[in-house]
Amino acid sequence: MRDRLTRRDMLKLSGGTLASVSLLGLAGCGSGGSGSSDNSSKTLTLGNIGWAENIAVANLTKVIFEEDLGYGEVELKLLDVGPLFQGVAGGDLHAFQDVWMPNHEQLLSKVGDDVQHLDPWFQGQTAFGLAVPKYMSDIKSIADLNGAGTDTILGIEPGAPFVAQVEDKVIPAYNLNLDLKASSTAGMLSEAERLYSDEEPFVFMPWVPHPMNETFEYQFLEDPKDAQGVFDQPAKISTVVNADLKEDDPNALAFMNAYTLNESQLNTLMDEISKADDDGVAGSKAWLKKNRDVVKPWIDAAKQA
Repeated sequence: MRDRLTRRDMLKLSGGTLASVSLLGLAGCGSGGSGSSDNSSKTLTLGNIGWAENIAVANLTKVIFEEDLGYGEVELKLLDVGPLFQGVAGGDLHAFQDVWMPNHEQLLSKVGDDVQHLDPWFQGQTAFGLAVPKYMSDIKSIADLNGAGTDTILGIEPGAPFVAQVEDKVIPAYNLNLDLKASSTAGMLSEAERLYSDEEPFVFMPWVPHPMNETFEYQFLEDPKDAQGVFDQPAKISTVVNADLKEDDPNALAFMNAYTLNESQLNTLMDEISKADDDGVAGSKAWLKKNRDVVKPWIDAAKQA
């Protein structure tokens, strides 16, 4: 993966624009029916947090539903993580495909029976936490950060659970003299890239899977006080759908239950999007040309529902 996602991650989530996206109620789905013979009146609204893996899987879903299953339109709605769960629960969104468990456990508990939480779709190993570039070789642990030569922790979206964990638990536990600068994934990576190019010290919040791992050589920091909590452990990436999706659109639910990607498949999908100038639809189409065998069982499941 020679290319990387940039600030344009946020600008091309649905194949070139994030202009105003209307929220569609579940009634827009129409009744389920079988196969894809007459789906042209059906629509789907997917939540999107703007993280690289979510951009990838949401756009891939959009392309498959519109081109293989004949849906009239699949819209992507960019929201912060809390409103994404609320949107699925309230019916404004049909699904959100980037649920990290147990990281998002508290958010999921708040929506209860209004959503259905599906089995994990990512068949790989995840990682998340505070990290430093490898050229900061003396910094091995979070406990070392006061001597790291920086007074800032570069963060992602303010609503992300890990941001709250660092602010409320990690910084007090280690008495860190660093300020947390919550921004956005694109903002964090832009600043990290600037500092990295000059080998300046910085602390940031990377994760796996993400194309940033082809850009930065870094190391996750040890957490001897377990202040990062559940974020110290590998997570499972899964999907939540509205509780009524089974009745309103069984084809869509069958697809959501069927799709899985391993680490190599997801990495190549994200790479194709990067190569397509961060155009999610164009990159997904390019990936599909080489991976029809991967998606065939998902499409078959949807058609047979």
